[in-house]
Amino acid sequence: MTTQEQSSIAVIGATGQQGGHVVEALLQEGVAVRALVRDSASPAATALAARGVELVRADQQDVRSTADGLAGVPAFFFMTTFEGPEGPEGEARRGFAVAEAAARAGVPRVVYSSVGGADRGTGIPHFESKWRVEERLRQLVPTTVLRPVFFFENLTPQLAPDANGEIVVRMPMPGDVPVQMIGARDVGRAAARLLLEPEAIAGGAIEVAGDEPTLDRAAAEAGRAFGVPGRYEQLPLEVLGEDEDLKAMFGWFASGDAYRADLEKSRRLVPDLQDLTGWLAAQRPSSAH
Repeated sequence: MTTQEQSSIAVIGATGQQGGHVVEALLQEGVAVRALVRDSASPAATALAARGVELVRADQQDVRSTADGLAGVPAFFFMTTFEGPEGPEGEARRGFAVAEAAARAGVPRVVYSSVGGADRGTGIPHFESKWRVEERLRQLVPTTVLRPVFFFENLTPQLAPDANGEIVVRMPMPGDVPVQMIGARDVGRAAARLLLEPEAIAGGAIEVAGDEPTLDRAAAEAGRAFGVPGRYEQLPLEVLGEDEDLKAMFGWFASGDAYRADLEKSRRLVPDLQDLTGWLAAQRPSSAH
């Protein structure tokens, strides 16, 4: 990567999982980082400041404060989430506000983390909201879109052996259908590279994945990694209750034609991309983090 010697690259969500990995990747490249945070006194924010990250207070729902926080940066990263009472509609609204702020600030380049499949009309509400943000960004500012697939980290809560001493991975979809996956660390590295080298990909968007295991394989590998039996158990969609959004997503996964990342292109963007085996190895208690 080439380094930015002058202005800081801005990151919204720097205290979260994806944004935190983007910050880490940029700092490893010797790049100055400006984190736009709601609470500059939070433990996560002060930890960033201790590493030399510039903190600027801004609320991504407020166009003015976000535009002020983005003033003078050569590029910035952000993502949106559908979590919260407003769901996907709130996600789209917040994304539109950030897009407007970036335009007001005259940011030369934005890297937005969306989701794999957002461009393919999935009908999944929290995928469609990200697609709406993508479209709005392109209308207002030069934008590169990163579309990560299913995160390895979604498996983390299920990696502790149960009372029988085994790891049981449970999800409401068949265990023999491949699902492309990626680690949050590598999404951060991919985003950092695109912030520094927008020409690293063609077409302005890339779907990224590190592996495409079945859940049967994921459970078995998790067991091997932790030295215990591992198995997969399919749950009925009914466990999701009235959550039509997640029902649509798991139904899409089960179709077998969901994510379509090119693993080789992904590895060209992030040469040391982790596969499932590598990610699991890093989760063992004896592993250095």
